[in-house]
Amino acid sequence: MNTFKSDFSGKEFSENDKILGKNIRPSLFHFINKRHPNFSHKSYISLEELNHFREEYATEILNKKLGNLTDLEKQVVKSISKNTVLSAEMEEDEQNLSFGQKLADKVADFGGSWTFIISFMSFLVFWILLNVFWFANKGFDPYPFILLNLILSCIAALQAPVIMMSQKRQEEKDRERAKKDYKINLKSELEIRELHEKLDHLIINYQQDLLEIQKTQIDMLNSILENVKPVKS
Repeated sequence: MNTFKSDFSGKEFSENDKILGKNIRPSLFHFINKRHPNFSHKSYISLEELNHFREEYATEILNKKLGNLTDLEKQVVKSISKNTVLSAEMEEDEQNLSFGQKLADKVADFGGSWTFIISFMSFLVFWILLNVFWFANKGFDPYPFILLNLILSCIAALQAPVIMMSQKRQEEKDRERAKKDYKINLKSELEIRELHEKLDHLIINYQQDLLEIQKTQIDMLNSILENVKPVKS
């Protein structure tokens, strides 16, 4: 495998990770050059080292805007430097839920569904019909259905904790969703800013190259005109 020696650290890296200082966008290049004055447009740096400076640069920008960074903002900075996708990390977080959290989600989903309402109403109707008509009001729970009232009282006693558990899980979900939205929005803002800087850098370089080409063409035309002899009438 072909390797090159980094002008920044002197270490050997893969040739595929070789980046010329001239190709680094100006704001990031000035950030690196401020810390390492010997780094120039003709110097070579590895992708790993460049990602390290990207992380430091993004951290400095956020520190100027927001002050001290929170854990969420640090995660966004690391995601930018490593070129990782935040949605993949979010899917991993959802898979790492505890047994209690999964059970609370299932209880809340089932308790607030039409399936539960229809099933419970069907159970009440079946209980009443069974005792009144099938057993001629002489079954295990005749009218006024004392056993059924006891069951309903127990369900009512459990209803409040179930509702509180459902609300708590919903608050946790909303909080996590808000954190994820904030991380995605912050990363998008930083990447859009970086994209604008890259576009500006490309446009400036293109204009400079275009001017050089025009100057070369003008020089060629002038040399041609000088070599052309005037035609005698």
